[in-house]
Amino acid sequence: MQKRSTMYIVQGAAIAALYAVLTVGQNLLIPGSASMAVQFRIAEVMTILAFYTPAAIPGLTIGCVIANISSVTAGLGFYDMIFGSIATLLAAVTMRALRDVRLFNIPFIALLMPAVFNGIIIGFEIDFFFIGSMRFNFYDFLFQGGCVALGELVVLFVLGIPATILMEKRGFKKQLDI
Repeated sequence: MQKRSTMYIVQGAAIAALYAVLTVGQNLLIPGSASMAVQFRIAEVMTILAFYTPAAIPGLTIGCVIANISSVTAGLGFYDMIFGSIATLLAAVTMRALRDVRLFNIPFIALLMPAVFNGIIIGFEIDFFFIGSMRFNFYDFLFQGGCVALGELVVLFVLGIPATILMEKRGFKKQLDI
């Protein structure tokens, strides 16, 4: 049992570190590409790890908190650190739960979860805290949420589907299973 809990912690920590480094590095190379309303956060492809290990759930959440700390210094406030991390947590938990619901042997519904949660939660955050000055505007929310969801969908469908297919062909689940 001790070996399993140690492996869980190691996997979670590695996922958190990689997520944070990829996101901060992307923002350094292409400013705003991983933290603005229309974003293509490459690290989001790592959400597929929730299909293979439960350690991905805390790993992705902590990695998002760490990555979003850099957005606090970029003027986005603590809101992004809190709301973005909650969206990531909910998406990872839901992806884990839906990992076996498949169409053509691909977990399409699970791959939609980051777009759904980030679109709703981050769309609200952008509208309410940044655009609306503490007022909610449904049309601004739809637009901002749609932009965030679109970025998530592009990353997860362009990168996530091929990565999932490759990882499953290579027996990745057996290697990560804890």
